[in-house]
Amino acid sequence: MRKRDILTPIGITLGFIMIMLAILTNSGTGGLASFADIPSIFVVIGGLIASMLITFKKEQIKMTGKVLKEAFNKNDMQLPELIHLFIRLSERARREGILALENELEDVEDPFIRKGILLAVDGIEPEVITDIMNAEITAMEDRHYKGRLLFEKAADYAPAWGMIGTLIGLVLMLNTLSDPSTLGPSMAVALLTTLYGTVLANLVFTPMAGKLEAKTEEEIFTKQIIIEGIIGVQSGQNPRILEEKLGAFLTNDTTKRKVNEESASYVGESVNGA
Repeated sequence: MRKRDILTPIGITLGFIMIMLAILTNSGTGGLASFADIPSIFVVIGGLIASMLITFKKEQIKMTGKVLKEAFNKNDMQLPELIHLFIRLSERARREGILALENELEDVEDPFIRKGILLAVDGIEPEVITDIMNAEITAMEDRHYKGRLLFEKAADYAPAWGMIGTLIGLVLMLNTLSDPSTLGPSMAVALLTTLYGTVLANLVFTPMAGKLEAKTEEEIFTKQIIIEGIIGVQSGQNPRILEEKLGAFLTNDTTKRKVNEESASYVGESVNGA
């Protein structure tokens, strides 16, 4: 299940607000209007789009919206809940047999977990299950890299096109040296393209690429836990041993206590139910 990651829009909005406040408190009578220049926007945005179209294939460009959406979403699955799930699956597998886990699939939304459970129920060897699921992780990592590359390249191109716009402005300015009164305003306009490109790169594209990379690393880490859990359930490990094994992936003491409390509660319910 996906939830909205509010930190990304908050960070971008806060960055633009701070820039505007800095302009408003130091720009005198000009205000924000002195930092708005349509030709500079055309150079940066138009040049950026052109570079992206040249660099990437049509299929990759079509991924932009989907990748952008990922930067504003987060995975709702928490590690304590994930570990608790495998403790419950292990308890049922030991009590009713591995085939009983097919009935648990109705309550499992994650396709990676479902696939692993089905492979375990089918009696596939643990080594084969690990290879299959690791191959899926590798494919996922490659897809994420290709999507993240869109923002990494945009972060490279935006400042470059800002500099190109500045050079264009300087050339135009030098052509009007005969009128000294135009030098200041012309120089200011020339520098705006560099400002636009730098802001886009450092406030939008680079942070988003970093967020996507962190999300990929987190998802890989979670999937590794899932693989360990599925192999543990298939091999009939004691739920307590499996809990300790998966709990080793957790570093926060509070989180570990939460897992232990939930596990103790579940085991207690199982004993009372029996």
